[in-house]
Amino acid sequence: MPSLFDPLQIGAVTAPNRIFMAPLTRGRSTREHVPTALMGDYYAQRAAAGLIISEATGISREGLGWVYAPGLWTEDQVEGWKPVVERVHQAGGRIFAQLWHMGRLVHPDFLDGAAPLSSSATQAPNEVRTYASGNDKKAYGLARAATLDDIARVLDDYSAATRNAIRAGFDGVQLHAANGYLVDQFLRDNSNFRDDDYGGSPENRGRLLREATSRLIAEAGAGRTAVRLSPNGEVQGADDSNPEAVFVPAAQWLGEQGIAFLEMRESKPDSNFRPSDVPRLSPKVREVFKGPLVLNEYYRLASAQHDLDSGLADAIAFGRPFLANPDLVERLRRDAPFNKPDIRTFYTQGAEGYTDYPALEAVG
Repeated sequence: MPSLFDPLQIGAVTAPNRIFMAPLTRGRSTREHVPTALMGDYYAQRAAAGLIISEATGISREGLGWVYAPGLWTEDQVEGWKPVVERVHQAGGRIFAQLWHMGRLVHPDFLDGAAPLSSSATQAPNEVRTYASGNDKKAYGLARAATLDDIARVLDDYSAATRNAIRAGFDGVQLHAANGYLVDQFLRDNSNFRDDDYGGSPENRGRLLREATSRLIAEAGAGRTAVRLSPNGEVQGADDSNPEAVFVPAAQWLGEQGIAFLEMRESKPDSNFRPSDVPRLSPKVREVFKGPLVLNEYYRLASAQHDLDSGLADAIAFGRPFLANPDLVERLRRDAPFNKPDIRTFYTQGAEGYTDYPALEAVG
């Protein structure tokens, strides 16, 4: 059985180990969503990961509703990413860009007051911080249902963002189809009430996922395209009455396209972030998806190795542990203790709680 420290071929890329860095939104870009030099420091520190999946990166102004998050739709953003990616490569790492459209989770403040786009006219729960709100938060606005012209435009945006990611030097791209964002809003039956080819049956609700994935493959190649799903439980108001009927066929189709890997964030009852009692779908997905399967959510050394040993997963993506432990691979290798993340600095703009976590040697 492979260990976490054995290499893995993921499409066109060879990962030197099976400890992947999950995408983590950190809010260190400029207000114009241009990556900064500080981000280069951060990612280079974590280049020992088998693969870094970048923080979620907006494909368009319409699709990005997070303060100081990066984008990939302007030339300045592409130029900002180039030195960040080069820093990772110089440190011996590999990095995929995660492509993001937030759908109804874009507050109207980011759109000059216009309604955000979603599968249907629904409103997300909870609140979000905008540039206009300062440190306060505002309730999400009512989304408008995407027209067929809107969907065609969004697909063009995915194509353009993929081209930009490759121009910036990324080793591949990942479609963010999880966590209640736009593609997930189409997939799930409590947010998609359409009666056209993009709604109703699980097959129809999966159409945007298939079309967006096909756009990424057309630009980057299947061997440099990945997809992220969150198939069990409610996330940011998005949920489904029968997730197996939606996500297992979707995973089978993705496997048939020969994508580099499928990553799934699965909630567990003991998860420290959005726990769920909905059963994990990874065993069902493993039966139909024959490519590299990467699992994410609340793993530690023993549980990660267990899922590799059982054949359930081919690699494990670690999120918050990588946030506070730039040398996570070595800490896992030694079974050493982890630094504790500073929640207060998760989304601030400085180096504190971002690039100043001590490495193992400095800890003693």
